[in-house]
Amino acid sequence: MTTFVLATHNAHKVQELRRILGDRLGPHDLIGYVGPAPIEDGDSFEANALIKARAAHAHTGLPALADDSGIAVAALGGAPGIDSAHYSGSRDDGANLRHLLAELGGVNDRSAHFVCAAALVDAEGEYVVRGEWPGTVLTAPAGHGGFGYDPVFRPDGESRSAAELTPAEKDADSHRARAFVALTEELRRRYG
Repeated sequence: MTTFVLATHNAHKVQELRRILGDRLGPHDLIGYVGPAPIEDGDSFEANALIKARAAHAHTGLPALADDSGIAVAALGGAPGIDSAHYSGSRDDGANLRHLLAELGGVNDRSAHFVCAAALVDAEGEYVVRGEWPGTVLTAPAGHGGFGYDPVFRPDGESRSAAELTPAEKDADSHRARAFVALTEELRRRYG
């Protein structure tokens, strides 16, 4: 059995990834990371995911899994993108959400997609994949589930916001699910 460290200090991500990866990890274990947070100064989701995974692997010596994710809005040229977590100048989800809605005030094209880059760093090397979840930014929040921009994001083909989906529904199709399901193929190759 291998123990993997999940390189995040975000409790919401830990819960979500434990649900997504649970059965897919088989007999392996997933623990949270309690080491120092690295400076995420990469220029892409993939670069930032690797920065976090490298730091957790170096600190613990364990195979490390990390993600970097956010929302990319077409009318804003892909913003907030890698700056999603502090788009308003703070790390407050509500402030970030309100700032995004203000930026889109009179904009008709509200197409967007959530992005997640999932990374693995271990003694064998580095591996990173991307998952995307297309949809639309709503004009007002709807729902109380999820976190981040979930209340204003309606996935394509869905009549509800991501915050109105059950955890199981979100875990089946989200950007994070898409990235980490793809990553599990590499985990199986390396760890069985």
